[in-house]
Formats: sequence, structure tokens, C-alpha cells
Amino acid sequence: MVVLNKIYTRTGDKGDTALGNGARVAKHSARVTAYGTTDELNAQVGVARLAAEAEMDAALARIQNDLFDLGADLCRPDMHLDETAEYPPLRIAQSQVDRLEAEIDAMNKDLSPLRSFVLPGGSALSAHLHVCRTVARRAERLTTELAGAEDVNAAALIYLNRLSDWFFVASRVANENGAKDVLWVPGANR
Repeated sequence: MVVLNKIYTRTGDKGDTALGNGARVAKHSARVTAYGTTDELNAQVGVARLAAEAEMDAALARIQNDLFDLGADLCRPDMHLDETAEYPPLRIAQSQVDRLEAEIDAMNKDLSPLRSFVLPGGSALSAHLHVCRTVARRAERLTTELAGAEDVNAAALIYLNRLSDWFFVASRVANENGAKDVLWVPGANR
């Protein structure tokens, strides 16, 4: 468990930080950028929750917890050492991906098929969820870039891919199950 009794440590004053295995890397390294963007996404989910109620709020709370799991996963390199580690690192699990897929399917069953792309907006919650979707896509791009150079848990990549889909479907649910979606009209302002 984490104990945070002193917030500043001065250990990162020269532009480096410690990973979950104790290794020090530049704060702009690909790994720190990937898990830092998942932290940014978590903050955006917190903003979205201000406009969410009931089950949508509960689902977003689960996602926030998952995003901390994802950050813990990404900050711990050397996956090949997981089984021999004194404290096994926390990794995103397939069951978390499966839960997202089940929730997407449940939300999507009452939505009409789209005949155009959706413009971000409609309700306040929908607009916030679209911001979450785009930050999730950026986190995914950065994590795939990291995976091109270092080991990354495959389930973490899949989770981020599903999560952006989750936010898209949830944004339609937040627009009265798509009734208030704002659709793109190609060339409308020419």
C-alpha cells in the first residue's frame, strides 16, 4: 500500500523520476509520458463524473480505479521479472477488458445505428465523455509507441482501445440514448 505523508521529496528536481521498480528515468521518457497521460485521463473522468449520475457515475468510478491500475502497470517495466518479484506488480487483467466490453454491449443495445459521425457535444456529460475519449486515444497512441521500444502488458493496450470505445458509446447514452446526438453534415458550411 502507498503511504503519502510528505508530498514533495526533491528527488525529481533535476528532471528525472523513479519508476515502480526503482529505476530513474527522465520525466519526458516514453514510459512516463504514457502513464502520465493515463493520469490526465483519470482527471478528465473526474470532471465527467461531475455531470454523471447513478450507474454512469458508478461505471466512471470503476474506470477511474482501473486507470490507477493502468498507471501502476505502465510504471513498472521488466515484465519478465514479474513472477520472481518480491511484490508482484499490479497489471491490467483481461477481466477488466471483458467488463468494458460487457458494458459497451449493454449500453449499445438501445442505441440506433449511426448514419454519420457524431460531433462532440449535445449534453454536458456527453461533451466531457468525448474529451475522455480523445485523451484515451492519445494515451493509447503513446502506450503503443512505448510498446514498440519496451515490454508493455498486452492487456493494457487492449484496455485503452476498448476504453475509448466505451467513452464513445457512453457519450451517446448521455445524449438521451443518441436522440440528442449532434451529427456531422459533410460540407454544411461551404
